[in-house]
Amino acid sequence: MTAFYHLPGLFEFYEFYRQFLPLYLHHRDWFYNWCEIGSIYGAPSDCLWAGGRVEESGTDPQKVLTLTRQYGISARLTFSNALLQEEHLSDHRCNALSRLFHKPGNGIIITSDLLLSYMTKEYPDFYYVSSTTKVLTEFEALKKELDRKEFLYVVPDFRLNKAFSRLAALSQTEKNKVEFLCNECCWIGCKDRKRCYEAVSFRNLGEDAHPGEDYSAFHCNAPEAEKGYRFFAAMKNPAFISIEGIQQIYLPMGFSNFKIEGRGLGSALLLEFILYYMTKPEYQIAVREELYLDNTLDLF
Repeated sequence: MTAFYHLPGLFEFYEFYRQFLPLYLHHRDWFYNWCEIGSIYGAPSDCLWAGGRVEESGTDPQKVLTLTRQYGISARLTFSNALLQEEHLSDHRCNALSRLFHKPGNGIIITSDLLLSYMTKEYPDFYYVSSTTKVLTEFEALKKELDRKEFLYVVPDFRLNKAFSRLAALSQTEKNKVEFLCNECCWIGCKDRKRCYEAVSFRNLGEDAHPGEDYSAFHCNAPEAEKGYRFFAAMKNPAFISIEGIQQIYLPMGFSNFKIEGRGLGSALLLEFILYYMTKPEYQIAVREELYLDNTLDLF
């Protein structure tokens, strides 16, 4: 069975992928033969419909689309803003971006049912992914989401990653739709995760663009939050999905889709994720050198 990785930073890490994808294609033997790139996801800067994280990128969307089409990779637009109102649906830039990427094989990661209804009517050729920003921490809520025919994939909250007995009981059709978030660093006891995502949505809309609650003062109170993302810390998270876990537990159980977090963390960390999850140990130095020695990449 093949593991499909869904990688971050479609726009933010364009220069990285411009160097990495030909390396991946021409040196496929450097990477595990049991895994492939399922998609690359993200949204450009100042994208009103975006959510989850904020990408800092002014990369020309046409260049991004051309790159993904060249290598046959699914491009997913991260339209996971949770606070959208009817008036936001007419946003010119987001609709122009949707028209550009509206190609067979491309997808939309989405939170708002309002936006989902609009998108499925206006852009029927996309496939749709239920975003982890919905924070589906209850297994029954996940089951209901998996039953929704609008979604090709559903990303549950990372705290369901180890609910093995209930995950094993899913049908194969349901398992095919589950996409696990592997490398989350967030405190597993966090009670504010949904509000955290809403605060990002609020910032993307602008303080005057949402008439509801003011999220401008939101502050993460998780232990050691001030340290930011650390991959080593993520590996110690009880919900972390290791490469051994993918090979020995998830694939044999019938799951094949795995999402890698990484937007906003920098291309150096993205490289570490790719080395860990996709690259054979004996070739990790070779991959590092191929990318480090290209001085067009901002790896630090």
